[in-house]
Amino acid sequence: MSTDLTAPAPPRPDVAGIQRRTVRLLFLTQIIGGIGVTIGISVGALLAARVAGTALAGLAQSAGVVGAALLAIPVTRLMAARGRRPGLVLAYAVGAVGGVLVVVATVTRLVPLLFVGMLLFGGGTAANLQARYTAVDLAEPQRRGRQLSLVVWATTIGAVAAPNFAALADETTRGWGLPALSGPFAFSAVAFTLTAVVLLVLLRPDPLLTARRLAAAEPAPGAAPAVTRRGGMVAAWRTVRGRPAARLGIAAVAVGHLVMVAVMSMTPVHLGEWHSDEDVLPVVGLVLSLHIAGMYALSPVVGWLTDRVGRRPVILGGVALLLAACAVSGTAGHHTAPLSVGLTLLGLGWSGTMVAGSTLLSESVPTADRPGVQGLSDLLMGLAGAGAAAASGFVMRAVGYPTLTLLAAIAVVPLVALALRRPGPAPLDEED
Repeated sequence: MSTDLTAPAPPRPDVAGIQRRTVRLLFLTQIIGGIGVTIGISVGALLAARVAGTALAGLAQSAGVVGAALLAIPVTRLMAARGRRPGLVLAYAVGAVGGVLVVVATVTRLVPLLFVGMLLFGGGTAANLQARYTAVDLAEPQRRGRQLSLVVWATTIGAVAAPNFAALADETTRGWGLPALSGPFAFSAVAFTLTAVVLLVLLRPDPLLTARRLAAAEPAPGAAPAVTRRGGMVAAWRTVRGRPAARLGIAAVAVGHLVMVAVMSMTPVHLGEWHSDEDVLPVVGLVLSLHIAGMYALSPVVGWLTDRVGRRPVILGGVALLLAACAVSGTAGHHTAPLSVGLTLLGLGWSGTMVAGSTLLSESVPTADRPGVQGLSDLLMGLAGAGAAAASGFVMRAVGYPTLTLLAAIAVVPLVALALRRPGPAPLDEED
């Protein structure tokens, strides 16, 4: 008499159901988190100019970008070890602390504390960016662009209203005794805290951990065994270096973000030169609302095109829109209407490079390497944007806004050359 001691295989998880729940939850949290991020961005340069001076306004704005970039390292290392949920919660919690510190710095007029607060405030941006990758952990290959773009698009609902909501938040908190322009950061801290709590409670099962279990249980023919990586930046660069498609994806995201930040971050200051303190917030709110609508509102269409037309053509289309945006904005003077058109085109171009570049990057590396590589992408994107934001204040002060837009357009040229190169073969490695 023989006894079968083989344990039955665990049931395969309902991947489609988990993916639907994950995307729905991310859709909700992107709305809340998007409000928090955009309120701060819309008034950050103006507040920094009041507290630290115009020349340092770009540096203060860049501190938030640097914070998002640097936080990508510990956040993605935590994701590589524990999954998406703890990484996203950590990033939003740090962003909430940053918002509180910005308020304190404005009250006390402490410029160093303002920079620390803006640095930590970048945690909200880091979380929003990593959420797009969370959406594709379990997505079917032919739907990755659409799933990623849906999460990006969710930010529209909160972000488009946020710049105008900043004026209401500012007016409300002035009644509480807070200085002008500091109140929106208090509201951002509340939004980040709420988002962190929702993700902590509801993002279960973790999509990245589920994807890893599936990859280990059902490896592709000829694939190397799945190994959990530590998510370090050096290892991530080694992974990307041998994959031309991954390099293009990283370059598209970084260069598109550089151009967007360079032009967008100084547009409120450019408008502030010709508008009174009472009028500038509504004007900036209008222009930035249209800009953010360009960034996010059509992202599902961009995702659909990414899946149907291809990643490279959409990246090149985004580049063309960025160039058009620089041309329109640079020749608009201080007129609100043409600046609104230019900033809308800027947002559309960013959407093309971000959605198509992120999708191309995610599918070009093995599952085990994704957190580290995605963290490297966000790090490089953040550093590129931070450099642009830091330099933009000095460039604008020295030679003006039109020259700033011209330099931003020139920065796109290397990306065009990279996107037009014939793609080489990817190295043989683990497949999803």
